[in-house]
Amino acid sequence: MSDKYLARISDEKLSLLLQAKGAVLIEGPKWCGKTRSAEEMAKSVLYMQDPDTSKANMLIAKTKPSLLLEGETPRLLDEWQVAPELWNAVRFAVDKRRRNGQFILTGSVIPTSTDDMHTGTGRIARMKMRTMSLFETGESNGDISLRMLFNGKGKMESKSNISIEQIAFLINRGGWPAVAQEKNEKVALATTNDYLEAIANEDISKADGIEKNPDRVKALLRSLARNISSEARCSTILNDLIENDETLSQVTVAQYISALKKIFVIEDLPAWGVKLRSKRAIRTTAKRHFTDPSIATAALRATPKKLLSDFETFGLLFESLCIRDLRVYAESLDGHVYHYRDKSGLEVDSIIQLADGRWGAVEIKMGAGEIEDASEVLLKLRDVVDAKVNKPSFLMVLTATEYAFQMENGVWVVPLGCLRN
Repeated sequence: MSDKYLARISDEKLSLLLQAKGAVLIEGPKWCGKTRSAEEMAKSVLYMQDPDTSKANMLIAKTKPSLLLEGETPRLLDEWQVAPELWNAVRFAVDKRRRNGQFILTGSVIPTSTDDMHTGTGRIARMKMRTMSLFETGESNGDISLRMLFNGKGKMESKSNISIEQIAFLINRGGWPAVAQEKNEKVALATTNDYLEAIANEDISKADGIEKNPDRVKALLRSLARNISSEARCSTILNDLIENDETLSQVTVAQYISALKKIFVIEDLPAWGVKLRSKRAIRTTAKRHFTDPSIATAALRATPKKLLSDFETFGLLFESLCIRDLRVYAESLDGHVYHYRDKSGLEVDSIIQLADGRWGAVEIKMGAGEIEDASEVLLKLRDVVDAKVNKPSFLMVLTATEYAFQMENGVWVVPLGCLRN
């Protein structure tokens, strides 16, 4: 494991928020690099889970939390949620000091109880941190910029050097900073398998303070992995699980899923709500996704070799990999990612919408043989969106192929290995 810090796209946002607010809360999955990024900007650090000081820290947090806030600023409060009292202490200190950039808080679990916590509005900014995109880990050459596509820049061309075999490995390795540049398959898979065990045996129970059966958790993760990139409802997941556990109920499944969301393991892709020219109904069911596709491969025990022999599963996991990267890139542009599906059957894998209303549509296809059909789907979407809504800034087929170029119909073909924010 290298101690060298790999720059993150989110670094710029963190720096900006520290200039604008008294404190910044960084949330995201365990091991995604929240603490490491915060350490790069912090002038002093409080590690709440340091075994040498954790008991004393907890006692101080309950009696006089302001003592834990003393130190050069920005001061990092790592895993602050183990002592929720720190939240109100930070809010009060920000009000009292009347200066921005005072604190950085990091946490991988949403606190179980927030009844006594002030909202922090106006004092504490929130930002979500994700696992690393392929541009951040160095696999994508970054020649095609999402920002430039939104700004209408044309004549961009590039070539990806990522093979299908490498993509299978990258899905399994995931974007975890500890193995971000790891080439050894066994080491990479061991990391994601360890993460899965930690979720099932410890982390999920911390989410709401309720002890959970590790075998049930693993079975649920496998079911979610089998339904990745789909609109599977809780009832579908339950039907998948009760074959081996008849005592499960839909309420229990919903509770487990809620707990997984609280520890940032799963993050569904919401449906895009947009006004259409016609009266066709838009479906609103979210698509199932993990915060990193490697969690799915660990749950399925799907090695790179197995993915290469099962292209249907490979394609769904490739879609999830693309969604992860698109989320990283879009959020740096103050945007969000959605999916689109209406009752006529028209479906588009990803819609990226910025805060200013601009949007782009993305179809995700692994092979070159699917590109033409995918471009026709994108053109159909463009034509059904109400004229009062801005026209799309771009239409893109995101692929696992080699070349990036613009088709005669205006649709961009971009390999994931060429994309950046």
